[in-house]
Amino acid sequence: MSSAPATPATPVTEYAAFAATLADAVRPLSLGWFRRRLAVDDKADESPVTIADREVETALRAQIAARYPAHGIWGEEFGKLNPDAEYVWSVDPIDGTRSFITGHPLWGTLLALLHNGRPVVGVIDIPATGERWVGVNDAVAGLREARFDGQPCATSPVTSLAEATVYATSPDIFDAAEYAQFERLTKAVSRRRFGGDCYAYGLLASGHIELVMEAGLQTYDYLAVAPVIEAAGGIITDWDGQPLTLASQGRVLAAANAELHAAALACIQGR
Repeated sequence: MSSAPATPATPVTEYAAFAATLADAVRPLSLGWFRRRLAVDDKADESPVTIADREVETALRAQIAARYPAHGIWGEEFGKLNPDAEYVWSVDPIDGTRSFITGHPLWGTLLALLHNGRPVVGVIDIPATGERWVGVNDAVAGLREARFDGQPCATSPVTSLAEATVYATSPDIFDAAEYAQFERLTKAVSRRRFGGDCYAYGLLASGHIELVMEAGLQTYDYLAVAPVIEAAGGIITDWDGQPLTLASQGRVLAAANAELHAAALACIQGR
């Protein structure tokens, strides 16, 4: 019996494999600081940062620069390096620092690779639970694949808001007008939950929930989750239905499928 042909190697599959090795490499670093007493500093935007964030990003940037010196890097803690390059890595060393510093395990490391400004590879790595989602969504290479812990994953088939579950990290992420829009959606769905940071997007990609709605996100918060959601069969845009890019304003709506996304978009826009 002949075996199935192997998937041809392409640059994007090489980059996805490298992103997974990056996540492997920094897991011990972040876990080494988890549930220890740490000094916590507040950044200009009032978000917290610790030595763990800085050490992990430093390690990630060093490995990316060593392997792909022509690639750009856009990181949460140390800014931009060659951001106009054809390929740019987006790095969030610890997504959910508030969870991290309070001992809650559902924080993650987020990695994305953008090709000409569009995210084509995404990794959601959850060190404390040992879970990982990897997504590849590259129309040029004709590749679309989402995996959870090495196995294919797919979003929920639910298309009705009345049957859907929506997640947001916290009600505190919304201003008053944004919260009114979020409330409009939550009144239309079956249930809402708070918490999880990037973990909620993994749950969506694996079909356990149907919607995530957030505001105030930075580029490194959403770029890595986009290829995972899209490759799993979902839709992720801003609140106007536009694709997420480096220039997006941080309002994110992710849904399990196009029909549910359209319904959620109409709901939050009052249509």
